[in-house]
Amino acid sequence: MSEDPEAAGPVAALRAMLGSCRLCPRGCGVDRSAGERGTCGAPAGAVVASAEPHFGEEACLVGRGGSGTIFLAGCNLRCVFCQNYDISHFIVGQPMDTPALAGLMLALEGHGCENINFVTPTHVSPALAAAIVEARGRGLRVPVVWNSGGYESVEVLRLLEGLVEIYMPDFKFIRPESAERYLAAVDYPERAREAIREMHRQVGDLVVEDGVARRGLLVRHLVMPGGLEESREILEFLTSLSPRTFVNVMDQYRPAGLAVEPRQARPARVAGSEGRSDFPELARRSALADVSEARAHARRLGLRLAD
Repeated sequence: MSEDPEAAGPVAALRAMLGSCRLCPRGCGVDRSAGERGTCGAPAGAVVASAEPHFGEEACLVGRGGSGTIFLAGCNLRCVFCQNYDISHFIVGQPMDTPALAGLMLALEGHGCENINFVTPTHVSPALAAAIVEARGRGLRVPVVWNSGGYESVEVLRLLEGLVEIYMPDFKFIRPESAERYLAAVDYPERAREAIREMHRQVGDLVVEDGVARRGLLVRHLVMPGGLEESREILEFLTSLSPRTFVNVMDQYRPAGLAVEPRQARPARVAGSEGRSDFPELARRSALADVSEARAHARRLGLRLAD
């Protein structure tokens, strides 16, 4: 099958970045094309941890047929509280080449899924871009969702323009001290703001037709324990981007990963000096009052809230 000539250039440019990896703001500089591993821990190609119709996403992504989620192993962020710790901090799953990944996308569409939802895609952007091009050539019609942690390179995002219909970044923290402590990425707030601006430039505000998202930006924000003021600041940034920004202010935080006491299966190095978490402030759920106030603040600002 001949490759779309307009897409071939961006895919080749993304692949070239693997030689001294700069696919994300960490800019590790390792040669992933030669098998070296950087912060994300991933090989050059995509490793699929799981794939299925998912009915727990936002209602506008689920529709009737579910969101066709494809979870990628590895991650360029090191969130100590990650809900998917075992697949984001470790490389577990099935390696897939371009034809196999494109076939998986088509299979999910054939199952009735409303979209193809790449979860944690940033570190394998070249593999996913190539698969999108092939799947489109083979008849894929549903939107592609880029479901990321928000720690993105604008250079990479520009190469994805035209391949992704729906961007769904997290905006986790807006204060550098929080990002450094919990993500090991002090520049996360600046990079996330840049990335979300670029995403919005490409696809605009979220367009929902007949209850299903078709194109645009959907931002997720997880309210953290004790993090109400930071949540307010994030929502105010989103308002400055567009008063019509679609945002999901989430209450799903639960202690996970390194935010809990290390279990026997965890490496000993993750334990504190007394065998307890190094992040005791995260070892509790977010206060419901904080979540309610964050949502109320979003409404006061005029943002569009997910159901």
